[in-house]
Amino acid sequence: MAEILHLPCPHCDTLNRVPRGKLAAGGKCGVCHQKLFDAHPVALDTARFLRQLEKSDVPLLVDFWAPWCGPCRVMAPEFERAAAQLEPALRLVKINVDEEQALAQRFQIASIPTVALAFHGRELARHAGAVTASQLEQWVRAELARQPASG
Repeated sequence: MAEILHLPCPHCDTLNRVPRGKLAAGGKCGVCHQKLFDAHPVALDTARFLRQLEKSDVPLLVDFWAPWCGPCRVMAPEFERAAAQLEPALRLVKINVDEEQALAQRFQIASIPTVALAFHGRELARHAGAVTASQLEQWVRAELARQPASG
């Protein structure tokens, strides 16, 4: 029996159905025909982020950042490298806290950069401060291992 995952397209937001066994192969959106995962973080506004957060059957790794933030700029290429290692098991997204202030308030972002691991509408864990790609991968894997198995 193949478990079907629901994945919003990072380009057009269409909800796609992908068998778990074929997730590693990537896949393309049934509507816009673009890749569902391309090993790059996706910049999202609040509406698109909430769709990903609520509808995706893979966890989100969220980078809350701002363009004027020095540590955020240092971490940006590390977050990009982490996407190549963590996708498609996770979707990596970026939220500009200057442009999405209400979302930053909702997540109580007090300092940036902050990364949050979220799944099915709720935050699982967070880490404040710049990290390398390998530190980020290690942290994510440890946090996911702590989560109870979903049935």
